[in-house]
Amino acid sequence: MTTSDPTPSPLTLFPSPRKLGLLGGSFNPIHNAHLAIARLVRDQLRLDQVLFIPTGDPPHKRDGSLAPAKHRYEMVRLAIAGTPSFQLSDIEMRRSGKSYSIDTVRELQRQSGSSAELYFLIGLDAFLDLPNWKEPIELLQVCRFVVVPRPGQSFQSLAHMPLLPALDVQTLMQLDAGTLSRLDIAMPSCSGIICLPIPPCSISSSEIRQRIRQGTAQANVLPPPVESYILQHRLYQEDCDRTNI
Repeated sequence: MTTSDPTPSPLTLFPSPRKLGLLGGSFNPIHNAHLAIARLVRDQLRLDQVLFIPTGDPPHKRDGSLAPAKHRYEMVRLAIAGTPSFQLSDIEMRRSGKSYSIDTVRELQRQSGSSAELYFLIGLDAFLDLPNWKEPIELLQVCRFVVVPRPGQSFQSLAHMPLLPALDVQTLMQLDAGTLSRLDIAMPSCSGIICLPIPPCSISSSEIRQRIRQGTAQANVLPPPVESYILQHRLYQEDCDRTNI
């Protein structure tokens, strides 16, 4: 859904050639684990920038669990302020109707130029669902996926995932055990997949929303400007959410 408040800041990208990470999500709200993942992936893969892409206002969520896009956008802006390698895009907020990742990636590819390398940062749980996304093969062709752990998920699940080549289970077990620091999966005609066994995110946005409703302190969970913004605008006070986003 198109929003007019706040006014989105212009996107500034490094000159070509560049390595651009894409981190999408509801950011409902953005928290310290999101930032830690972005920093770790940026540093390990030597990305020039990580672009945070908040989702818009989907019509199917009307129960108060999802803060309006303009608030989520502003919280991300506050969270990444002062980190030049972190940038913010309202590309999905401006898109009317249902937003698909393939459309976002194609538009960013057009904006950033053919010399840019796009890295799609994604949790293992979401990546396992990739075969059900719109045009998954095309997505794998236009950007490199960077898969990071999620609590309760195992890299061994990739051995049975459609679209992927045959993978050695013992190698995947090494990823889960942390004895292998990286796995690159090559795919014909695709940009490839990178599995990074960084520490899994132990914070969930749904848990944070519940703590906000209960009035529990958010120290070491939310960036202070984000916590102040939530309190100022009384976000998530009537959250009846039952999901873990």
